[in-house]
Amino acid sequence: MRRVLLVLVLAVVGAGWYGLAGGAPAISVNGTSVSARAFDAELSTFASQTGLYCYMSSLANAAVSKPGAGNHAVTTASEVAWANLRVEGLAIANYVTRTYHYVPDAAQLSAATTALEGELAQAATQTGNSCPGTPAQALSAMPTEMRDAQILDQAMSMYLVSQLHATIPLTATSLKAYYLAHVARYDTLCVSVAIVAPNNVGLFHQAQLAGASMSQLAKKYSLDSSASRGGSYGCFAPSSSSYVSVRNDVGASALGHFPTTPIAYTPTAGGTTYALYVGASARTHNPFATAEGVVLSDVQTLNATAANAVKSSILYHAAVAIDPELGRWALTTTGPSIFAPAVPGESGPATTSQVTTVSTTPYQ
Repeated sequence: MRRVLLVLVLAVVGAGWYGLAGGAPAISVNGTSVSARAFDAELSTFASQTGLYCYMSSLANAAVSKPGAGNHAVTTASEVAWANLRVEGLAIANYVTRTYHYVPDAAQLSAATTALEGELAQAATQTGNSCPGTPAQALSAMPTEMRDAQILDQAMSMYLVSQLHATIPLTATSLKAYYLAHVARYDTLCVSVAIVAPNNVGLFHQAQLAGASMSQLAKKYSLDSSASRGGSYGCFAPSSSSYVSVRNDVGASALGHFPTTPIAYTPTAGGTTYALYVGASARTHNPFATAEGVVLSDVQTLNATAANAVKSSILYHAAVAIDPELGRWALTTTGPSIFAPAVPGESGPATTSQVTTVSTTPYQ
């Protein structure tokens, strides 16, 4: 069985309750502060540790460290990315302590360490990054105080997720129960496609309403190379990297029929937007063992949605103070976060969201 990872995605890898001594606070959340000296030391650690930077940037989906200007070890964009994770960590740890009076024991901290290492490895894999060293070595590269805080916050986030009624436990029993309740979502899908020019969409729709089959429609109107085969494009099992994308494209359309509403499709070259129709020509049932990886991913996404809603509420009600050099705490379009006007549009190794990752569409 694949490692079952408990993921509060993008919510808490941010650090914990240390950095209380030395200098004015860079961040303060509900009375718990991180000093400017401690925050700068964290950024310097990222700047000097390539493996740590790679893994954490993969997980945070942002550039957490790159050379900056003047006396800064990292860029402004990097500082803001890490500061937001620190605020989230402090806020959630504070919430869990106040609400549940939870203090993790040694065994729970050990489990949190394993889970955090697993999440780092998973993030690097999902973002296609080949990070030097192992996740364990990345954590070991942190100063002891910083590492202990990451593990503490991981334990706090794991406990918070376990208390949310909207989440599904990531156990073999719960995953199988979810699979059995949604078994059709994990069928192997054999699909047909039709890529239709804008000026032919009306004619395609008329023929569709008149009862033309997928094969007839594809042969007459599709510009794809599969048109000569009646649009037959192949079969996609849950093990396919494109499975989730194909499943979403097929949607709820009836077997043997294209959906009536197409997907906007713009090839890499040319710039013209075409109508893409994707329909299932055959479905084959899969046992749980075959679909387990996609079931886990689906449940993690559902849990992340629930957890992120709670996280947003926690952040909304938190008393947050930020050093003006880092930016200001404000309600942005994505929720409460540190806002720094005119931050350069940098990116780290990560290029996809851990919450919404889907496979690249295969129709190229």
